[in-house]
Amino acid sequence: MKKFGARDQVGYALGDIGGSFVNLYISGFFLIFCTYVLGVSPYFMGTMFLLGKFFDAICNVIMGTLPDRWKLGKSGDKFLPYISISKWILAASCLLAFANVSSWGTTATHVWVVFVYLFFCVAYTADSIPYGSLASVITNDPVERTKLSRARAIGGMVVGLGFLSFVPMFIYDKSGSVVPEAFFQIAIVFSILSVLAYTGLVRLTTERIRDDNQPGIQSDYSFKEAFKVAIKNRPLIGMMVASIGSLLMINGVSQLAPMVFAERYHMPSAFAINSFISIGITLILFAIVPKLVAKFNKRNLVIATAIFSLVATLILTLVTIESVYVFMVVYNLATIGSSVFVMVVWALVTDCIDYAELQTGKHYEGTLFSLYSFARKAGMGLGSAIGSYALGWVGFVSGAKSQSPEVAEGILKMYTGIPIIAFVIMLLGVGIIYNLNEKRTNEMYAALKISRTS
Repeated sequence: MKKFGARDQVGYALGDIGGSFVNLYISGFFLIFCTYVLGVSPYFMGTMFLLGKFFDAICNVIMGTLPDRWKLGKSGDKFLPYISISKWILAASCLLAFANVSSWGTTATHVWVVFVYLFFCVAYTADSIPYGSLASVITNDPVERTKLSRARAIGGMVVGLGFLSFVPMFIYDKSGSVVPEAFFQIAIVFSILSVLAYTGLVRLTTERIRDDNQPGIQSDYSFKEAFKVAIKNRPLIGMMVASIGSLLMINGVSQLAPMVFAERYHMPSAFAINSFISIGITLILFAIVPKLVAKFNKRNLVIATAIFSLVATLILTLVTIESVYVFMVVYNLATIGSSVFVMVVWALVTDCIDYAELQTGKHYEGTLFSLYSFARKAGMGLGSAIGSYALGWVGFVSGAKSQSPEVAEGILKMYTGIPIIAFVIMLLGVGIIYNLNEKRTNEMYAALKISRTS
């Protein structure tokens, strides 16, 4: 069996790239498409996002139990076969989401929007749960898992900053009006790239941690037992709370960002510039975060940067910056705590999964990750809902080619204000509930090393 190395890290990054082409595109631009092109109310969209993500969260738990119960194919791999199938469903969901059905009439259009969004939720869950769980069976070494977590963060950045940053240049014309057909054209490209990226993941990564379950045979798995293990796992509960805060910010502001630059600063192209500034900061973090983690510990680093970002975003909300260029730089620096959390969160989650193994001696990677993902989806739903409701709160007019100055100013304040709530929740989860400090983590892995070799 191949040793862990760059091949696994590149492959794992490709997995997040594949998911992000669809997930980030829908998260960032489905609201714009539905409100501007299909004429759907932001309140309707907010309610759908909220309820849809809770439906999605339930699907997460169901999906998480499948790999723990059954293995597909003859390879003996636990998660890769599921990804090989579900990647096609996810690509299809992207195409359906941006189909222009505005001629269907109000009722049919609303029904279609709900259908395609729920279909996307199921499709993304079918990919994301096996993918997220995969890290725990690629390697059991803490340092190597940190490298996988970092690789995953870079994967999302490649799409979020390297591709999505250019989307506004295509969906807005020179006058600032939305171009309806551009959304579906971009969906075609992103769907193809998603399938190719997931194919690279399957070919490059290796599942090294095996259990005794045989392909095609149901194990003695008990969801009731796995659930009891999860709810007694205090570190996992802490990460669930912290991730709700993180996704509240990411999903909330991602929907508002294109509108902030198009409506408040009258410069849609600034969205791309803002993304490149974020790339620069992320690349710096990519280089220094492992060193900072080694010196200060993952948990301490998240707490320190989240406190900084909480104070910084509070000031940014109270003080209006008129220069779009100054605003972009200050905003990206103010929210640096979110970038640090995203870069180390998966390493923290795998620590939680290993904590369960230490307590029980059993492998529940799929179920535990799915329950953690339940919280992530709740955070996504809350973030998307708040982002949508925020438009209604500030007087956004669906179907209008542009918004009033008052609405634009309101969108800006929501864009800077949502992170304040997010960082408070993140600090609650990581700083108070999550209790695996450096000493306890080292003791845990020392004990696991003994149990795994005995």
